[in-house]
Amino acid sequence: MPEFDIKAFLGTLSQRPGVYRMYSANNELLYVGKAKNLRNRVSSYFRSRGLNTKTVALVSNIDHIEVTITASEAEALLLEQTLIKQHRPPYNILLKDDKSYPYIHLSEHEFPLLAYRRGKHKSLGGQYFGPFPNSGAVRETLNQLQRLFLIRSCEDSYFSHRSRPCLQYEIKRCTAPCVGAVSQQQYAADIQRAILFLEGKNQQLLADMQQQMLRASEQLEFEQAADIRDRIEMLRRVQERQRVEGGEKDADVWGVVEFEGVICIHRLAFRKGRLISSKNHYPANPAGESLDDLLEAFIGQFYLAELSAEGLPQELVVNLPSEDIATIQEAIRLQAGRSIKHALGARGDLRQWRSMAEENARAGAQTRISGHQQSLRKLEAVSQLLNLTTAPRRIECFDISHSKGEATYASCVVYDAEGLAKKRYRRFGIKGVAAGDDYAALEQAVRRHFINLQEQNDLPDLLLIDGGKGQVGRIAQVLEELAITSVALWGISKGETRKSGWEFLWEARNSQPIMPDAHHEGFRLLQLVRDESHRFAITGHRKQRAKSRGSSQVEDLPGVGPKRRKALLLHFGSMKNMKGAPREEFSRVPGISEKLADQIYASLHGE
Repeated sequence: MPEFDIKAFLGTLSQRPGVYRMYSANNELLYVGKAKNLRNRVSSYFRSRGLNTKTVALVSNIDHIEVTITASEAEALLLEQTLIKQHRPPYNILLKDDKSYPYIHLSEHEFPLLAYRRGKHKSLGGQYFGPFPNSGAVRETLNQLQRLFLIRSCEDSYFSHRSRPCLQYEIKRCTAPCVGAVSQQQYAADIQRAILFLEGKNQQLLADMQQQMLRASEQLEFEQAADIRDRIEMLRRVQERQRVEGGEKDADVWGVVEFEGVICIHRLAFRKGRLISSKNHYPANPAGESLDDLLEAFIGQFYLAELSAEGLPQELVVNLPSEDIATIQEAIRLQAGRSIKHALGARGDLRQWRSMAEENARAGAQTRISGHQQSLRKLEAVSQLLNLTTAPRRIECFDISHSKGEATYASCVVYDAEGLAKKRYRRFGIKGVAAGDDYAALEQAVRRHFINLQEQNDLPDLLLIDGGKGQVGRIAQVLEELAITSVALWGISKGETRKSGWEFLWEARNSQPIMPDAHHEGFRLLQLVRDESHRFAITGHRKQRAKSRGSSQVEDLPGVGPKRRKALLLHFGSMKNMKGAPREEFSRVPGISEKLADQIYASLHGE
């Protein structure tokens, strides 16, 4: 402990509730914690024995500690979560926010659209439902909604330019509001039923549909009544697949398991007795907390950061002492203005639910371990294939994509002990290189990337290039100029037949390639990484090409700024529609005068 008199510091600490903040010598915030008794809690970090290695690592980096005394432990918890969210200390568990979770979005249109959205966007307005455990669950739910309630699935730009019903209407997946085949009132009723479905109010929804069927039957509209009957039956089948016995309870059930060093926390969300969300979380534990302490901190952060998009439950089912959960309950009451109950899940249905959560957590940890071990085995196979001294911990692969020199993009994808590490993927827009010069483009991307990695002291063990002898030779020169000798360099190129499994592997400064067994596990991993790099490069290239060919033409129109550009795209929907529109149609766009309409029309047609 450099320059830090811990005994003197502990002697000054209060025994009241509060928050403590641990800092390094360069004033970096390492850890934030809350305590019922500040002196006892902080003293526990400086015991002479009984600390695990992670806690020892934290303590060894502490230069000074600051504390804030609060009126209660609940207030301390609220302040702790605020500081964690604001500063993201490296030794605290850090939850991702909900920006990347999949949702169903209900738009504010007169004929609203129910659509898949990744994250919440305030600019879109409307109403969000979710988050869902994965994108597949969202698409399956949308598919059910279309079959049950015939809600439109097209975006507004497509909707506003229809003159006749599309295929969705013909296959009975939409009521074609775009051409007036359904009244706004009837469509609003279908939307309301879809909302009831998404909110889990299935009994109310069934009663409503049954009344609708009876009314149609009384009015002798037997075909409509039969159609509603079929939809009721479909809804019942959907309910049977989703139902979990539990009455009308609204509860969140938590389980935690540590298996071979991997910690998995699983949450089951029940609303109206129906399981609507199930998700694994894999928090890091840099401070070496016990499982109970880690779970308590995770739950507090989860609710106080408002990451539960289903809303707060009526009951929290978790196997933690009531006195530990009481602080979270009080903090939620202070923040949200409502209270939630706590149950240990010791008997009856709650015990079954808690067992289910713990079993899911165990399965999640085992799956993560299995994937980790499989990745390590594949990396070892690569080491044997390429005769490396040790198995690579990280492989990075580069590829180039362009269309006759247009919108050249380079990609870098990464594979490590956890599999494809998508958070480390990078794209590089290539500038100042002659069109079609793949060698120069590849050199620019690798040079930029490896200069950054050198500064961070974070070089990979194996660099794989999608290319042959020429590309590998060029990149070998780059690594030599950067004085990088610790990175193995190989290329992978298509053979004469250009078929998968017949590729050549090129080692730097070796004029003869090797052609491995097509079924070799290491070779198949290199193919996988190469294919992923190719896919990632093409995606970036296509986005850039679409942008340059589409939106740039709108941006270059004379007299058109951001507001008018938005109005034009909203009115016409696409550049294709704009080019095909008559001259007088432009003057109907809000903010476009007849003179400006003539200028825009002339610019679009090269006049």
